[in-house]
Amino acid sequence: MKPAVVGLALTVLTVLALLVGGTSPSGGTTASAPPWPAPTDLSERADAAGLRNVWGERLAEHVHTHLTILDGDERVTVPANIGHSDRERFAAQLHTHDTSGILHVESPTRESFTLGQFFDEWGVPLTAWHVGGLRGELTVWVDGRRYLGDPRSIDLANRREIVLDVTTIGEVPRRPAAFDWPPQYR
Repeated sequence: MKPAVVGLALTVLTVLALLVGGTSPSGGTTASAPPWPAPTDLSERADAAGLRNVWGERLAEHVHTHLTILDGDERVTVPANIGHSDRERFAAQLHTHDTSGILHVESPTRESFTLGQFFDEWGVPLTAWHVGGLRGELTVWVDGRRYLGDPRSIDLANRREIVLDVTTIGEVPRRPAAFDWPPQYR
């Protein structure tokens, strides 16, 4: 076989390996279908996302964003304790406490955090075309409006609602109902 053909074949195999489950360019390793568990290597994943442990520090910023991931009509669970562990006394600036989809931004300094950082910390690949190993067409909604930019760049603002909706290619996406925030977040 000619070297150019071999090189092309290796490139195709590499792309296929990434699509079916390998390491993502963002450092994540969970390119399979959900469920995607919370990582156990909290410090390493926080470092990969540009975050740090702020356990016990005085907070200058405390905001909440809600994330919904849909695989067709099925909700994908955002796990509890991404970037957080009471036992290890660890709380990254961006973390979850439960499976509600509420992302907590708790930081001793005021700064912007993005959805891409959260996915890097989680270890699930996110691009403008896919979420993890979900197959289909990705539609992004931010605060009830269609978002056409890179979902990784979405700022995590207070009471912002982000929906990542993966549908069958050609299916018309429908905007989901607004998240019903629990009373303690209103």
